[in-house]
Amino acid sequence: MHIPDGYLSPATCAVGYVIMLPFWATAVKKVKAALNTRLIPLMMIGAAFSFVLMMFNVPIPVGTTAHAVGGGILAVILGPWAATVCISIALAIQALLFGDGGIFSFGFNCFNMAVVIPFTTYFIYRTFAGNSEAKSPKRWIWGAIGSYVGINLAAACTGVEFGLQPALFHTAQGVPLYAPFPIGLAVSSMLLAHLVVAGPVEAIVTGVVTRYFQATNPSVIVEQIAAKVAPVKAAFNKLWYVVIALIVLVPIGLLAPGGAFGEGGINEIKSAFGFVPAGLAALRDHYSGLLQDYGIPGYGGANPDIWHQSIGYYLSAVAGIAIIAGLTYLVTRLIAAREAKKSDT
Repeated sequence: MHIPDGYLSPATCAVGYVIMLPFWATAVKKVKAALNTRLIPLMMIGAAFSFVLMMFNVPIPVGTTAHAVGGGILAVILGPWAATVCISIALAIQALLFGDGGIFSFGFNCFNMAVVIPFTTYFIYRTFAGNSEAKSPKRWIWGAIGSYVGINLAAACTGVEFGLQPALFHTAQGVPLYAPFPIGLAVSSMLLAHLVVAGPVEAIVTGVVTRYFQATNPSVIVEQIAAKVAPVKAAFNKLWYVVIALIVLVPIGLLAPGGAFGEGGINEIKSAFGFVPAGLAALRDHYSGLLQDYGIPGYGGANPDIWHQSIGYYLSAVAGIAIIAGLTYLVTRLIAAREAKKSDT
């Protein structure tokens, strides 16, 4: 679901940032109003969990791949505004460090994954399970359903963003300048991958983790971050074990054949369409990240040795988690410190 640079025109990318600016500003404001130091570790876990979950590529029957995002469970546990902050941080590290996604297209990547998924999930979850008991099955069932709908709506949005490019930006002869996919192909391909595979994975993750909190700390399910809920330390510490387990297993993401629809490089576009759009060629590889394609130098990327690729993917996951956790900690501590300073004056 990541949109690389070059697939969207600069004008479209600018629109993405304009759309996201009020969401980011409001998200920081909402989190700032509720944040306390006991919730900072949970924000760290949330961002780290989303990052590592997106590294697990799942094969799609037509030969492409897709991945879950974790936006559904973050919306259920943290609320949609905190989920926006966590996922935006994860996406920023992916783009800057690993070249996954893009710098110009970062706005729309955040809109699709950090806004559409958590807010859709939260709306469905609160509408159908909001007044139920903390341990009611409605909580995990509607959380799972909401996340399934959310990730598919995000996939549809991505398909529309791709599909509008050849209609809006092309040469006088009608040759696409950026993403060359017709809107019908783009939307159907994105939806196929997420309706069949990524959606169920997102739903399972949301349902299982929600059920876990219902058993260990049901107050979070009811009140969430907005009420300054003090988390049960043991319950949240166990989630780090889940993140560590995912890091250990993350090379499995390399086993899925093919790449995700809309994330191919210049060679893949030329092979599929017989040409490379001029705008896409100019922007696609302008920035590839310090650790391109989740590969440590000599361990990953173009290296055909699966063992070297696995080591690089594993080390990239560790590096990404460490940076995301540290950045989230720093951001949330600064927000909490500013609020504490205001309350003292």
